[in-house]
Amino acid sequence: MLDIQQAIVVEGRYDANKLRQIVNAPVFETAGFGVMNDKKLLSLLRRVAEKRGLIILTDPDGAGFVIRNFLRGALPKDRVLHAYVPDIYGKERRKEKPGKEGKLGVEGMDEATILRALRNAGVQASDSGKERTPITKFDLYACGLSGHEGSQAARKKLLHALDLPERMSANALLQTLNVLYDREEFLRTYSNIGD
Repeated sequence: MLDIQQAIVVEGRYDANKLRQIVNAPVFETAGFGVMNDKKLLSLLRRVAEKRGLIILTDPDGAGFVIRNFLRGALPKDRVLHAYVPDIYGKERRKEKPGKEGKLGVEGMDEATILRALRNAGVQASDSGKERTPITKFDLYACGLSGHEGSQAARKKLLHALDLPERMSANALLQTLNVLYDREEFLRTYSNIGD
């Protein structure tokens, strides 16, 4: 598994699942063209790009390039890398027939092809000398953000205060918080939000 300093943005959940099997990095989804109408998601991606750097990895078809070009114009250019997978014709196993252009998407690429695309984009390995204490699921539980009656309302309040997308699950919230904050910084921020 390749440890990557930057976060990665892909089109959908199957792409994200594929990446999570081969890299150790936060992976965000655009929900296809959904990112174009989701101001909170776009704001989150900007914050992630500023804080950690962002790699855009979209499918090699027309739709993938529309999404990539939209993000290229919306995100800070000096904090974004572009990884490209090659045009390989075929269909993903889960699909009955190939996509409109007949090309494999990120989810259909083999591990070596994806790792090569990431390395060619100039990814950085994680800085092992800079240890951060991660925010854990227990921290979310201890703060009342999961596993309690009222956790959903507490998460919604936090998401609103941090200007994050309101439909974010507890797991997505945990990943995002670990990109934006270390544990102590998060606990301070959360205590300032108030109950």
